[in-house]
Order: sequence, then structure tokens, then C-alpha cells
Amino acid sequence: MSELRETRLGKAAALKRSGKEPYAVDFKSTHRTVDLQNEHKDLPKGEERNIKVSVAGRVIARRVMGKIAFFTLLDESGSIQLFLEKSTLEEFDVLKEDPSVFKQITDFVDSGDWIGVNGILRRTDRGELSIKVHTWKILSKSLKPLPDKWHGLADVEKRYRQRYLDLIVNPESRKTFRQRALIVSSIRRWLDDRGFLEIETPVLQSEAGGADARPFITHHNTFDIPLYLRIATELHLKRLVVGGFERVYELGRIFRNEGISTRHNPEFTSVEIYQAFVDYNEMMNLTEELVVSICHKVCGTTKITYQGKILDLTPPWRRVSMQELVIEATGLNFDLFAKDMEKATSAIAEAGLEVPAKASSVGRLLNAVFEQVVEPNLVQPTFVIDYPIEISPLARKHRIKEGLVERFELFIAGRETANAFSELIDPVDQRNRLMAQQKLKQEGDLEAHSIDEDFLNALEIGMPPTGGLGIGIDRLVMLLTDSPSIKDVIAFPLLRPESVLSNRKGDHQSG
Repeated sequence: MSELRETRLGKAAALKRSGKEPYAVDFKSTHRTVDLQNEHKDLPKGEERNIKVSVAGRVIARRVMGKIAFFTLLDESGSIQLFLEKSTLEEFDVLKEDPSVFKQITDFVDSGDWIGVNGILRRTDRGELSIKVHTWKILSKSLKPLPDKWHGLADVEKRYRQRYLDLIVNPESRKTFRQRALIVSSIRRWLDDRGFLEIETPVLQSEAGGADARPFITHHNTFDIPLYLRIATELHLKRLVVGGFERVYELGRIFRNEGISTRHNPEFTSVEIYQAFVDYNEMMNLTEELVVSICHKVCGTTKITYQGKILDLTPPWRRVSMQELVIEATGLNFDLFAKDMEKATSAIAEAGLEVPAKASSVGRLLNAVFEQVVEPNLVQPTFVIDYPIEISPLARKHRIKEGLVERFELFIAGRETANAFSELIDPVDQRNRLMAQQKLKQEGDLEAHSIDEDFLNALEIGMPPTGGLGIGIDRLVMLLTDSPSIKDVIAFPLLRPESVLSNRKGDHQSG
């Protein structure tokens, strides 16, 4: 690699000596490669079309055969072949100072280099649409070669670490990030068209609230105070509803100091949506309409394949309580246990299920059983409704069912994709619940909520009945692009430093 780099540095110096700056300022293109491919698909084999075109891109392959050469040029939209002919290049060399212009491009331009070309269109005898190059310009000299092969576990790790290489050599990766951009813009457009207003809320917060999550802590030097990277946008968006905005949302980055997996990255994207005067039933309707609309936009259908499984997102989606799903899967009816922890624990153990050590209520035990035996099997889109109050400190008490709240989570392909409530707007009830959370935090639960006095003050000013919804953008993108890992849909995921990996490998080998 070092020798190749030195060779390419030498070529850059040679280009400079010949009057060609290896790192150009600009280049004016007239077309994208995909447009040329589409507009001139009717050009017959062996014929030329005297239309002048200018295209810029990266050389990703090259073949030199005597006095002709073929390069493959890649731009953001696709690729096209360059047809290089010694006589043609010399004929159109305006400066006429160097008769070996063909030798310059074939000797000094490597795979990985950015170049701009001017010429006309030609369809080769083999049927390949090509640009018959008249003149060329080096735009940026690459000092390192592109990878020859791109497969295997080691390369997968490199794809995430050096995403720029992944994007160059992997068309599917480029497609995924184009689809992600389409998903994000489509969500914003869908909400904007329905009167929702996007308002940005603070990333740095004095209290981290709105979710059960451990925050990242930082420090503000001027004020000499600790600050937290937000774990949700919920509490500030609710303040906006208190202030009179009836439909608000924010699509942005969230930070949680938690583990990393195929489903989790400490920095991720969510959209939170709040609408006054509606409950969680209306938010279910909104969720269904929004996701179906985006699915149509990206996939063209509501029947998609995810990791080999056929998913039918055609509405209506099933709506079923957590309790009913647990009864279906295990036969355990948690209503019979009331608040008897000993009875509930024994029944779980007898069913051959794991009893969580830290569960402090029957409601938490119900949720633990649900996560063990139900959640992984919710393949088709399902709204799971009516959650235990103990795990939902920001949701309104159920208007009928004791001990539950009006909350739903949307599960697709065994993953939580959305979470929503009829929002708790009673300031006294909210204070009591946050105080219970604060007690858990003092007992060592680092994910429990803090008491945000300013938020409670806002509730005391008065918040109208409101439905709230959060959707994980990364998981939605995974679903609609058939991506197995969250790292596949985040351009630059957080990874363990390579130095740490190297040390661990050394320790393992020495052991």
C-alpha cells in the first residue's frame, strides 16, 4: 500500500509538470450518467450521436488496449463507459503542446481518480453506451486504490468504519441511503401537509426526561453546570402544546448512553408528534396512515419482504392488549394475580419462564413476560395497547381498566417501531409518578425519570387533552430497505475504536 501511494504521488507530480493540476477547482457537467443512459437507449450498436456532453465522476475500472482504452466512470446517479481513442484525443487537444495526450490519461489516471470528460455519444459494437472522449481534465488524484473485493465479515466491519469506500463499491448501500433520505423528507411532507409544525427543541438539557434511558452527561463551562444530551424531545414538545401549538413535531437526533446491537445505536433519529384534543386511538390511526403512506412512497406496495419474511402492511392492523397477547402465548392471566407478587412470580416460574430479578410489581412482571415470549413473534404489524402504569409514567391512566394506561406500541417484524400515549395532563398525578421514578433513580435505576420542575410548572399552567407519538426512524428505514442491522442505515454508526479491538485480539491470542 505504501509503494502504491508513492507511485500515485509521483503521477500527481508528473501531471503538475505537464500543466494539469491534479486537484481542480471545478468542472461544469451537462449531464448525469443515468440521464444519458435513459435518453439515448435507442442509439443503435456501432453508431455515434453528435451531441456534445460533459460528465464528471470517479474512474472505477479501466482497460487499455494499444491505441484505445475503456474506462468506467461512476457519478452519484450511476455509471457510463468512456471510449478513449488516441487519434481522437490528439485531434481535440486544444493546446497541441503534448502529442501524447492519450498516454497521459492512460498512464497517469488510475481507478479511484476523479475526472471530467467532454465528448459525444457512441454505442459500441457490444451494445455499451459510451462517451467518445474528446478532452479530459483531472479533478482529484486518488492516492489509495479502491478495494478489489467486498465480501466477508472483515469487510462488513470495514464498510461501517469507512463508509466512503462502502458507498463507492456497493450500489445497494448507496440505494439504502437514498431511500432513507426519501423516507425522512416524505415524513416531513406528510406531517406538514396535515398542519403539523416542526419546531426544534434543545439537544442540551438541564434535565433529561421523556424516556426510560441513561443519558450522556456533559458540562457547560461558563455556567459551571452539568447538562445532558436529550434522550427524547417529548417534554419540550409538550411545553409547546401548553403554549398553544395544537399540532407539533420534531424529527431529529436522540442520544442514549446504552448498549449497541443490531437494533440499537447510542445516537439515533426519531420523530415525535403531538396533537391536541385527540387520544391514543386517534394516534393509532395517524400512525397507520403515515407508515402506509411512506411504505407506498418507498416500496410502491404495502406487501414487502423483510429478511425472508413476507409482511403485509395493508390496513387495518391488529389492535390487541398486552394482557391478551400474554394469555394467548402462555395461558397466564395476570388479572388473577392482582398485586400478589409472590403468586405472579411462582406462576411465571412454573411456566418455565425467566423471572426478572429487579421486577418490583406485577405490572413489571407482565411486561417482562411479554418481552420474553410475545414481542419476538409479532411479525405482522400489530398495535399492542393498554400497558401497566408502572412502566408508563408519562401516559394517562386508562379510563376503564384499573392499573393500566392508554398507551400503545407498534411492533413489526418482532421490533418496536412506534410508541404513543394519551398524554398525562393532570399535574398532580404527573408529579406523583415522577416522584416514584425519582425514588427508583435514588435506589440505583439509572434509566428512571428525573423530576423536571419546569415541565411540571407548564402542566400546572394547563395542557389540553393530547395524543403523542414517537417513531424510530432508523428502525423504519431498516424495515423498508430490508436491512438486517441498524448500522446498515446509519451512515456513520458508533463503533468500538480499532485500537481497543486490536488490544482485545492480542489479549485473546496471548491467553
